[in-house]
Amino acid sequence: MKKSFLMLATVTTVGLGTFFGGASLQTEAESVSNLQGQQSKIQSQRSDLQSNINESNNKITDLQNQQANVKDEMKRLDFAISDTSNQINEKNKKVDSTKAEIAKLQQDIVVIKERIEKRNILLKERVRSYQENGTVINYLDVLMGAKSFSDFIDRASAVATFMEADQAIIKEHEADKQELETKESLVEKDLSNLQSMVAELKKMNQQLNTQMDQKNQLLAGLEQQEDEAHAEMIDMQEQEQILAAQEAAIQKAIKLAQDQAAAAAAAAAANNSSGGGSSSSSSAPPVSGGSFTRPAAGAITSGFGSRDGAFHYGVDIAKSGSVPIVAAADGVVYVSHYSSSYGNVVYIMHNINGQMYTTVYAHMSTRMVSEGATVKKGQQIGIMGNTGDSRGQHLHFELYRGKWAYHSAINPVGIVPL
Repeated sequence: MKKSFLMLATVTTVGLGTFFGGASLQTEAESVSNLQGQQSKIQSQRSDLQSNINESNNKITDLQNQQANVKDEMKRLDFAISDTSNQINEKNKKVDSTKAEIAKLQQDIVVIKERIEKRNILLKERVRSYQENGTVINYLDVLMGAKSFSDFIDRASAVATFMEADQAIIKEHEADKQELETKESLVEKDLSNLQSMVAELKKMNQQLNTQMDQKNQLLAGLEQQEDEAHAEMIDMQEQEQILAAQEAAIQKAIKLAQDQAAAAAAAAAANNSSGGGSSSSSSAPPVSGGSFTRPAAGAITSGFGSRDGAFHYGVDIAKSGSVPIVAAADGVVYVSHYSSSYGNVVYIMHNINGQMYTTVYAHMSTRMVSEGATVKKGQQIGIMGNTGDSRGQHLHFELYRGKWAYHSAINPVGIVPL
């Protein structure tokens, strides 16, 4: 299973009482009581773990909702960026159009300036004439030179026409100058407004793109958190499966211990009634003497302890071919599954002379026992392999004294014949 910090620090591995060998009724009773206590602890641990799984599910749902909100915001930003880009394009076209208008107005301005320049010359000549001759005197001379009343009327009309012509020239001159100033001001203002608008739209577009980048980073972070939450939940679900298997194995162990106690009581009663001596001991386990036997043939390629800057919590035994893996001692299988790290792995719990142990057999190519099975020392439980996080065919063997706990394996050398 995954070796993360979320692993339960006190996943309980329990013994099978003393039904694997002869023992006193008192020892059997104590074993049953201990098993029931361990069962109660596992039930409490499963309850806590299920609560953590529910919290993890809620966390995943919350992260998914946050991602949905971010995606909605990103969609809105996409529309806003697209709309701003369209506005920038439209305003740029308007700028080009305004520049074309400016080019045409500049031609008109040139014409107006030419007209103004010509009038300036004309008016200067008139002023010079006025300065040299005097306008009022000239007009009076014209009027006084009339030969008759009719001639006077004609002369007065002519003078009035000349005066109106002078006034018209001045008015046209002023109008052209005003038109020139108005057109120049209007064009410059329109162009300035457009350029400011384009600059503002570009700034807005840049801000929107920055927001989009931030949303992308936020979304990536949320997705990573969701992946981590999923991994944590899978880890906890695997732990919960192990606890459930342990609880089932304990229940079976209690039943077997109770049956063994009843059988022992009946045997003791029979011996007493016949005046016989002690009961016969159970037959010696096969494979080898002692409580444990070697789990597999082969060479030890990696021992218990420091390895490559880390700590190796087991012993590796390697051998080529189809190599059988056997139970190191009598016990009950409480885990038999595939793990991403251990590959095909089996966990067995034992009771050796009143001491509880757990053994772990990892990286097998084939598992030959299922959860809840009772096994004898030397019974084949699988075949050596290279599954999970493994580099070459071998058996990774771990031993725990008492209950299983993360990173609490002990050195099997001296306890298990290796």
